[in-house]
Amino acid sequence: MEVINNGLGSEHQKGYIKIERYDKETTEQLAFHYKEILKLIGENSEREGLRNTPVRVAKAMQFLMQGYLINPDEIIKSAIFAEEYKQMVIVKDIEIYSMCEHHMIPFYGKAHVAYIPNGYITGLSKIARVVDAYARQLQIQERLTTQIKETIQRTLNPLGVAVVIEAQHMCMQMRGIQKQNSITTTSDFSGVFLSSLPTRSEFLSLIGHKLH
Repeated sequence: MEVINNGLGSEHQKGYIKIERYDKETTEQLAFHYKEILKLIGENSEREGLRNTPVRVAKAMQFLMQGYLINPDEIIKSAIFAEEYKQMVIVKDIEIYSMCEHHMIPFYGKAHVAYIPNGYITGLSKIARVVDAYARQLQIQERLTTQIKETIQRTLNPLGVAVVIEAQHMCMQMRGIQKQNSITTTSDFSGVFLSSLPTRSEFLSLIGHKLH
């Protein structure tokens, strides 16, 4: 594992410290292929502006795809607490940045996640970390929505889980149909969010959303 410490100063001084961790062999292999890609699209990979681009992209991809190295179930299990609270818990407006698996072009937006505890709760930040763990993979929005729901349902066994994701897809904005303002909404529900219309309606009202 390569560890890079760039910048000035230390934790006791003002300045900038940047610590990054990358697998050296993976970086080298990715960089080799990105250099070949630059050649194939007609660029000069040796010109000044591109000379270090293959390595930079190799490291960026490892960061963007770090979800493959994370077990989302373990994120939840690391902070489970016994609690008799049985009302809705909502974490909304969780930022999402992911890569569409069809074109490897970004899509981005927000996730709204709710669950109703059944004897156990988890740390609020763990919900956001689960979202991020799945988003940092090659994805489609539909699968991402379901994976988040299933992980929370599986690990906490709550009375129900609700997930809504709203995202803009750059594959629709930059290429293809080129619709700049389109937003894709996906949802998935379990337990009481499926069986109880008032519960589902309360969730949608609290996140300020209407599903038809």
